[in-house]
Amino acid sequence: MSFMYNPFPYDDPKPVNRPELKKETRDSVIAGGTPNVVKKFVATLADKARKEGVVVGLDGYTTAQWGRFVSLMNRECELLGLAFEALDANAATLKSGEEIDAMIDPLLIWDTKIDPTLLYGKVYHGGYRGLMDPEKTEAFRKGIVKEKGKITAVYGYGCLVSELRSLYDVKVFFDITPKNSMLRIRAGEYANLGKKHTGIINRTIRRCYYCDFENAVQLRKALFAEGALDWYVLDNDPANLQMMPFEAFADICAQLVKYPFRAKPCYLEGVWGGSYMKTQRHLPEKMRNAAWVFDFIPMEVSVLVEAGTELLDINYCSFVHKEGIALMGEKCVRKYKGYFPIRFNWDDSYHSTGNMSIQCHSGGEFNVLNYNEFGRQDESYYVVITGHEAKTFIGFRDDADIPAFFREIEAADTAHEPCDYMKYVSYEESRPGLQVMLPAGTIHSSGRNQVILEIGSLTIGSYTYKMYDYLRLDFDGKQRPIHTHLGELNVRQDRRYSVIHDPSSPEYIVQKPRLDCEGPGWQEYILGENPQMYISLRRLEFEKECRQDTKGEKFHVLTLVDGDHVRIRSAAHPERYFDLDFMEIACVPASMGEYVIENLGKEPIRIHKTTLRDGYENDPA
Repeated sequence: MSFMYNPFPYDDPKPVNRPELKKETRDSVIAGGTPNVVKKFVATLADKARKEGVVVGLDGYTTAQWGRFVSLMNRECELLGLAFEALDANAATLKSGEEIDAMIDPLLIWDTKIDPTLLYGKVYHGGYRGLMDPEKTEAFRKGIVKEKGKITAVYGYGCLVSELRSLYDVKVFFDITPKNSMLRIRAGEYANLGKKHTGIINRTIRRCYYCDFENAVQLRKALFAEGALDWYVLDNDPANLQMMPFEAFADICAQLVKYPFRAKPCYLEGVWGGSYMKTQRHLPEKMRNAAWVFDFIPMEVSVLVEAGTELLDINYCSFVHKEGIALMGEKCVRKYKGYFPIRFNWDDSYHSTGNMSIQCHSGGEFNVLNYNEFGRQDESYYVVITGHEAKTFIGFRDDADIPAFFREIEAADTAHEPCDYMKYVSYEESRPGLQVMLPAGTIHSSGRNQVILEIGSLTIGSYTYKMYDYLRLDFDGKQRPIHTHLGELNVRQDRRYSVIHDPSSPEYIVQKPRLDCEGPGWQEYILGENPQMYISLRRLEFEKECRQDTKGEKFHVLTLVDGDHVRIRSAAHPERYFDLDFMEIACVPASMGEYVIENLGKEPIRIHKTTLRDGYENDPA
């Protein structure tokens, strides 16, 4: 499932990227309020419309809104003496709601014994085409006739599929950040494809994840790859759209990927959430806590780019679609089908009410068979901040009676009886610098009173099976459901304390740092590498500067975990840099090559570095 079911409505103003852009690119961004945007857009169409007529196709990411845009187009056409017609492609081409329900509902899990929160299902891979009625679509196609002196606007999700694309003289895509899309859904502003009205919010979100979002992502990816668009619109604020020729958007992405960059985080509250990140990031007082900080989760974040006087908030996946090879390297793009394969977030339980849930995740084969997903769900924890008695739970104790544990968590779920989890689950005494690896199936939890950097594998969805949650109530006062059935199916019972600490075991996942390489004044340590996981977890230690090299093949993700300020800059182009503060995360694109990390403060620097493990491209699919 999508991680971001309920993002807090806060826009972090700090992580702004400032690549050098050509004046032509900066000046081509149309803003100043949606009425001004539409006025200038229609003006570009007017001459052709008078001579032969124009048909415009308006498509977009899930929850894109065309109503105001189309209404203003009508007004501008009237002022210019042009005829105007607006056509709803979804109303004209989609199968009936009942037919679409009959296709999608069987893909979703409805058995609450298996999935008590009704979060899971199988991804629908049929695209918009599979939801369209062939006869209605063909009639729609034949009914669109270009007329001299007229602008026809066709709008709707999927109206730019390849079968309909030849209808349009001008093709426009409305994009939106994942956070804003989710906030619109939660505000009741979106109904699933084929539905006339929004329904139960969590079910709308689930249907979006397994169908609507997937359709939008795949179409956007194809439109970018084929260079099929004329205009690109940022629809994060319907009253203040930002519109640009697609060539300008492409140039912005091409310049951004030449720099180290930071994503715009999303913040989420949680019942176990702590207080550290709320203070560290100066978050709004009305936030209850900041349990999760999604600093760099590819499917959830965006990138802020300064373009002249405009600040553009771009869906990160759109940037990935446009500059995947320069960003990730050709091998990575080919291996992971164009997805950015690692995610990063902070889990904050500092001065909180308790631990995160005892949980595990599913592996690649299970995800493919049960969810139509691509990829396994591995994780890792790196401890950065700790308070008194902080613990990181990982693996079973050597003496754990696992069948008894299963009986206890079942009783907790059904009879509300507490489970003495400390008899079963092993733990590490947390300290800054502790790194643990969590291959799929590992039972684990971040304990109370710490902040950890969580680093995970390619997870298009989030399959977290809570096995025990301390009989805790959610914000709505209901006991949080746990996934005993799915947890028992996926947990690795052989990962016990002595095994996961044994350097000779293939299950060695609580490793000691080992020096890998060094240079003048710096050292690089391997903190965690395991053949079961394709990521390599490392730490750079230095006082003045550290030189690194992506070699044009692998991106690096850097987190400042000790020290105040650093500058990450290209060795060949020192003007291409990004300044990073404590507990901030930056990505160095694969294409950067040699780069330098400079200490801008006085304290020694420790930087957590994540990259792809050598030989990852040869791992089984």
